[in-house]
Amino acid sequence: MNNELVMNSNSLVESLQKPAAEFTKADIIQYILEKDIHMVNFMYPAGDGRLKTLNFVINNLAYLDAILTCGERVDGSSLFSFIEAGSSDLYVVPRFRTAFVDPFSDLPTLTMLCSFFNKDGEPLESAPEYTLHKACKAFTDVTGMEFQAMGELEYYVIAPDEGLFPATDQRGYHESAPYAKFNQFRTECMKYIAQTGGQIKYGHSEVGNFTQDGMVYEQNEIEFLPTHASDAADQLMIAKWVIRNLASEYGYNITFTPKITVGKAGSGLHIHMRIMKDGKNQMLDNGLLSETARKAIAGMMVLAPSITAFGNTNPTSYFRLVPHQEAPTNICWGDRNRSVLVRVPLGWSAKKDMCTIANPLESSTHYDTTQKQTVEMRSPDGSADLYQLLAGLAVACRHGFELENALDIADKTYVNVNIHQAENADRLKSLEQLPDSCAASAECLQQQRALYEKYNVFSPNMIDGIIKKLKSYNDASLRADLQKDAEGMKELVKAYFHCG
Repeated sequence: MNNELVMNSNSLVESLQKPAAEFTKADIIQYILEKDIHMVNFMYPAGDGRLKTLNFVINNLAYLDAILTCGERVDGSSLFSFIEAGSSDLYVVPRFRTAFVDPFSDLPTLTMLCSFFNKDGEPLESAPEYTLHKACKAFTDVTGMEFQAMGELEYYVIAPDEGLFPATDQRGYHESAPYAKFNQFRTECMKYIAQTGGQIKYGHSEVGNFTQDGMVYEQNEIEFLPTHASDAADQLMIAKWVIRNLASEYGYNITFTPKITVGKAGSGLHIHMRIMKDGKNQMLDNGLLSETARKAIAGMMVLAPSITAFGNTNPTSYFRLVPHQEAPTNICWGDRNRSVLVRVPLGWSAKKDMCTIANPLESSTHYDTTQKQTVEMRSPDGSADLYQLLAGLAVACRHGFELENALDIADKTYVNVNIHQAENADRLKSLEQLPDSCAASAECLQQQRALYEKYNVFSPNMIDGIIKKLKSYNDASLRADLQKDAEGMKELVKAYFHCG
């Protein structure tokens, strides 16, 4: 029995009885014929971080074979700022492993994510998904291991306040109904995300909740399981698309914006990572954090200032990354410590069979819990370009293996205290700080760009475009300027409400 196939929510996996990674063109055609699919959608991420859609009606079998084999032309200059109109044609070609049935279409529709190719039929160097592919390949070439990731997708649901069972302000973490208003909406989102191929770990309500101007604002989170970083980015992209589409049907508003108002919890996009070899997690060694993990952390400590260029991409990001709140501002790491930039969460390393303690009738299972250990980067937020962010983290972790003094860097940036407590002020002063604006992030990226361009991972054009966009906000002093300007902050949030 293949446990990957049993109870799988993706109807193609269930019907074809094979993992999505093994889908072929013949499989896609077979499914379309058997299930009477009428439409095919191509979807692909553009420079604004959103998925774009191209619709095909299936005229006949020959046409279906043609679009699956050859893809279609698109105007690249309308998708990416770095492509000029004079030479803008690109090809989009579907990746069969991403196929899913569109849960929102009235007509039976099969949707696939696409890759971009240039006029010569080669992968587009600056395409989001290809940049991540190159980053993962470079990581494997250097280390001999696989870079895996998963995200914690936080967002606010906004709807009219009916005045019933009011939640406790900023105490919404894991709240149950009726105090949490949108649990049913979130679980329906999770069902659809699973049907599209998303591998979900769990979902819950988050800390942030408040009422304002007759509206309820409730923060929620959907967290995924670790997988190859390229698949992790695809799943997060589709999940955002699902959440927004279902919200539209409910009449709710949704935002992934990093900061929604002063004094309330902002929405992050924490990224968990693990490093695999021959199917085994390399993050632990005899129950302790491994040298492999510490080298990867060291790389993230070095490149942390420029990672914000991919993970914190508009001015509201830096109203979340402020001192003395749960979002990090200092470049350090630690165990189970939410005041640090990179956190090592609980990893089931106590060597106790908690299941048998909680359930005395059960016999010991000797479950291999080492697979669960990850490390978590806590600075990114919902404005992130998902492919660039995961590519940047893969570069940073790879760089850790190329540093001669990686373990020294890991030792020097480790903290085991709450650095915001008064007695730890000297330790806090010794730590470097994250950038405080898009402008500062752009400068950090400019200084460290060679490490991202190494092995041709990030193209110079892409780096130039990111720097240009970040500088265009002219926000070097914005955080100080709006410190006591509530109306100005509202206007800023409104401008970037639908980021990512």
